[in-house]
Amino acid sequence: MKTQALMMAPPAPRAEGRAETVDRAAKGNLVQSLSRALSIMTILGQSDSPMSLTAVAEAAHLSPSTAHRLLTTLQEERYVRFDQGKRGWAVGVQAYMTGTGFLKTRSLLDVARPRMRRLMEETSEVVNLAVEENGEAIYLHRVGGPRVAQAALPVTDRTLLHCSAVGKALLAGMPDTRVQSIVTQRGMRQFTRTTVSSIPALHRELILTRDRGYAVDQEERVSGLHCVAAAIYDEQARVIGALSLSSTNRRLDDARVVAFGEMVKRTAAAVTAEIGGRFPT
Repeated sequence: MKTQALMMAPPAPRAEGRAETVDRAAKGNLVQSLSRALSIMTILGQSDSPMSLTAVAEAAHLSPSTAHRLLTTLQEERYVRFDQGKRGWAVGVQAYMTGTGFLKTRSLLDVARPRMRRLMEETSEVVNLAVEENGEAIYLHRVGGPRVAQAALPVTDRTLLHCSAVGKALLAGMPDTRVQSIVTQRGMRQFTRTTVSSIPALHRELILTRDRGYAVDQEERVSGLHCVAAAIYDEQARVIGALSLSSTNRRLDDARVVAFGEMVKRTAAAVTAEIGGRFPT
């Protein structure tokens, strides 16, 4: 009997092992289903109009039956809806409500701050974050480079838009009607001999800024100060802020203007992406 009992004992662990394998497989299927459902949400969110079942399935690389099962599950939770008139699937009200929760809690400064510090460490220059308010650039945060004497750069809370890199980056992201309104309201005071002080010249600067993705200030606000800046956009492709890098003209020569301009552009693009923004088409 003892021999028989010993021979019968091993099957129990094997049964438990099979149960664990089945459990892991089930969990894997659940994760896969979640991933597929989120992929469908992304596809619908990027579409300008309701999509047919076939179109959703093809875009998500799923069979129609799998896509339909996921869509009906999402529909029950109101994350998607079926538009009877257009006979297609679209984003539902719950997805919008979830998205507004992100909008309520996001903070441009919180998102930008670590990336500003990283840019400062890479360049050893001063990095600024600004937003537009009443036709001026208001500085929210500044990170000082360790090798730049703070006395060498003016400390200000605000500046006009036409004469600064951060200002031109903000203007370049605005409609022409808004640019005209700001210029009419604030004027175009000439601070130095290189200040852009006419509307045609400003429009040329904004076209250049849009083409290369960053603005340049070559001693236009303060003699001896060079800056480069790039805009940050929200989910509706509206400009909501700008990052700039400032230094003396001795340290920020023509070659570095291009290199640092590209770095600022990449940093601003990363902030835009992290807050859920998108660039104008």
